Amino acid sequence: MKLRTRCLGLAEAVVDLSAVEANVRQIRQRLRPGTEVLAVVKADAFGHGAVQVARAAIGAGATWLGVARADEALQLRAAGLTAPILVWLYDASELMLLADVDVSVSTVAELQQVIDTPSVHNIHLKLDTGLHRGGSNPEQWIELTRTAAYYEALGAIKIRGIWSHLSHGDEPNAPQNQKQLELFRTGLTLARRAGLNPSVIHLANSAGALTLDAPDCNLVRIGAALYGIDELGIELTPPMRLVSKVAQVRRIRAGEGISYSHDYVAPHDTTVALIPLGYADGIPRNTTGQASVLIRGVRMPIRGRIAMDQFVVDAGDIPLEPGEPVTIFGDGSQGEPTAADWAEWAGTIPHEIYCGLGPRIPRRYEETTR
Repeated sequence: MKLRTRCLGLAEAVVDLSAVEANVRQIRQRLRPGTEVLAVVKADAFGHGAVQVARAAIGAGATWLGVARADEALQLRAAGLTAPILVWLYDASELMLLADVDVSVSTVAELQQVIDTPSVHNIHLKLDTGLHRGGSNPEQWIELTRTAAYYEALGAIKIRGIWSHLSHGDEPNAPQNQKQLELFRTGLTLARRAGLNPSVIHLANSAGALTLDAPDCNLVRIGAALYGIDELGIELTPPMRLVSKVAQVRRIRAGEGISYSHDYVAPHDTTVALIPLGYADGIPRNTTGQASVLIRGVRMPIRGRIAMDQFVVDAGDIPLEPGEPVTIFGDGSQGEPTAADWAEWAGTIPHEIYCGLGPRIPRRYEETTR
C-alpha cells in the first residue's frame, strides 16, 4: 500500500461579501417603494460572520440589523456598527447592556422588566399571529398595548415597532399567510386605538417579503436570502464556499474496506483520498453513501463512514496528489455541490448546513465584482 502525505492548511470557508451585497440588492429592487430591509445576522450570520455580513448588507442598502441574542447585538456594537438593531431573545439581567438596542416584548411581564431597567428602551411589541413560537397571545394583546401606551406617555419607554412572524412564508399559496396578515392588521388597529404610533411595522421574512402583499408594513426581515438560500427562484447567490485539501492518497485493492466497520468495501482496485474534515466540523455524518466533493473538476463520492475529523473519497484511477484543492460546497457554478445539495443528502435545510460549520474552520472574506 503506497501512502503519500504532507502538512497543509486543512480547510477554510471563503465568504464572498459581494454576493451578500448582490442578494440584498436583488431583494430591495422587488420591494414596495419605501420598504426598508432588516438583515438578520443571528447565529454569526448563519455561520458566515456577523460583523462582516452586517457591514456588507448595510453597504448594499439594508437599514436595520436583527439578532436573536444580546451578546450578538453587543458584538455588532463593539465592531462599530451603528444601524438600529433588534434583539428578540434576552434575559432581564442583560437589559442594562442593551440601552442602544431595540428589544422585542411579548408580555406585560416582559414589558415590566424593561420598564424596571433604568434606561429608556426602544421596544417592538410582538403579536403571535399563528406561528405559536413567541409573541403576545391575541387575547392578551389589548392589555399589552394599553400598558405600553401608558408607560410610553410617561416617557419610560418608546414603542418603535410592532411585528409578527409568518409560519408559512416560503409557501406563497398557504392560507395561513392571509390569516396571519388579517390578524396582524387587527392587532395594529388595536395598538393604535390604545394610543401607540409605531414607526416600524414588520411581518415578512425573506420569502414572505416577495409574496405577501402587506402595504401596512414598512420593513422586511431578510435572513435566508442574504445567504443565497433561494426559496422562490429569484437568482440569489450563495456567498460561501467550503474548501479543503487532499491530506493523503493511497491505492487500495478490490475487497478492502474503508473507514469504521468497513461499511464500504471496494469492488475493484481504486485510489482513495483522505479529506481532513468530519462531523466535528459540520460535515453531516448521515450523508455517507450520498455525498460527493469536487476535485480536479470531477465529483468524487464519499466512501465509508464520515468520522469526527476526516472522510475518504473515491478517486477511481485519477492520480491525485496530497495538497490538491477540494471543494466541499459552493454556488454550483463549477459543478461543485451546493449547501442545498448537502441539505438534501442530510435530510435537512441549507440553514443547518451553514450554521453547523464548526469553529475549527476559519472564515476568509473576499469581494468579487458582481
